[in-house]
Amino acid sequence: MTNKEILEKIRRGVIVSCQALPDEPLYGYHFMGKMAFAAKEGGAVGIRANTVSDIIDIRKDVGLPIIGIIKAVYNDSDVYITPTMKEVDELAAAGVDIIAIDATDRPRPNGEDLDSFFKVVREKYPEQLFMADCSCYEDCMHAAEIGFDLVGTTLCGYTEKTRGTSIPNFELLSRITSELSVPVIAEGGVWERDQLKKVFEYPVHAAVVGTAITRPRDITRRFVEAIS
Repeated sequence: MTNKEILEKIRRGVIVSCQALPDEPLYGYHFMGKMAFAAKEGGAVGIRANTVSDIIDIRKDVGLPIIGIIKAVYNDSDVYITPTMKEVDELAAAGVDIIAIDATDRPRPNGEDLDSFFKVVREKYPEQLFMADCSCYEDCMHAAEIGFDLVGTTLCGYTEKTRGTSIPNFELLSRITSELSVPVIAEGGVWERDQLKKVFEYPVHAAVVGTAITRPRDITRRFVEAIS
């Protein structure tokens, strides 16, 4: 698919985040591939996935566009979503349609800043679609300025300066969808159908739903807490 076709494929649809970390019951080979296939059958227009092994497994039976990330922890930085060129290279080699990168203003590993890092990334992969995982209005605006192809609200509520922010952040969606010329991906905090419907009242390009669909431990806990 061309970049234009990829963007058109996900336009105004639901992207399902199929991820499991090592401490989760569904972590391991094949689980996310099956989860992504189920999401496709349910009407998802795309998949967001973590790790090359999961991406390869998902691609076998799920022909949807994939937003790929690699979560990696570095001791000198709080940035963990595709933080260095190493992760970008691995995702590019796996052939993901869109690579998502933390685009907050936090220092990156090895003291690198976002502008310098993304300049090198873009020069190395000029034809690759890149999504900026942002936490606030300033992150979103800056990411678009330096050349990201899509901007997402992924990290709103998950950084030190946005901690405690109510998500989905409809005020943020309202501002960036009216001011940005690049596609906006609404991501974070969607648990209810009514929340998703409200998200699509704004001219978002697509919305990502993750935990509410693909993390049965968290889904179960939420119901149990309702009667506790």
